[in-house]
Amino acid sequence: MIRKNLVSISLAVIVVLTSSFVGQSLAQTSSTNSGQSTVDQNIALLRQDIRSHKKQIIAANLQLTDAEAEKFWPLYDQYTAELVKINDAKYAVIKEYAINYDTLTDDKALTLTRQLLDVDQQVAQLRIKYVPLVNKVISGKKTALFFQMDRRLLMLIDLQLASEIPMVQP
Repeated sequence: MIRKNLVSISLAVIVVLTSSFVGQSLAQTSSTNSGQSTVDQNIALLRQDIRSHKKQIIAANLQLTDAEAEKFWPLYDQYTAELVKINDAKYAVIKEYAINYDTLTDDKALTLTRQLLDVDQQVAQLRIKYVPLVNKVISGKKTALFFQMDRRLLMLIDLQLASEIPMVQP
């Protein structure tokens, strides 16, 4: 029960951290390009902060032995580095959408949609790649728990992003 409460509280912290900042960044991006580098820097800092909190949440809930931790964390860092590269494409699409929101054409909307779907597919492929690798260093249940937490945390971030991004207007 304590673990469930910790996960819930941790997830709420991430949502709160992303909520106001993402909306402000997207609003700034769509309203002006003059502060573009500032927005990019803020998003980079936010992403770094989220990764730090995500790692803390996973560490608190995965309950690894010292031997497991020694093997798991380098693999986790490798997985996260690959995930960051994939998510770079997602944030680039979101930024492009924000920049083009007022002048979005049908073709551009479809291109951005395909790019986001490609990101989703790449994330799924990355997880498929890492399941057997993670399972070599921790048990099947801990592997399942890790990927369950990973998916939930990323879904919460995505949900928060989606709530801040205006819908396409036909």
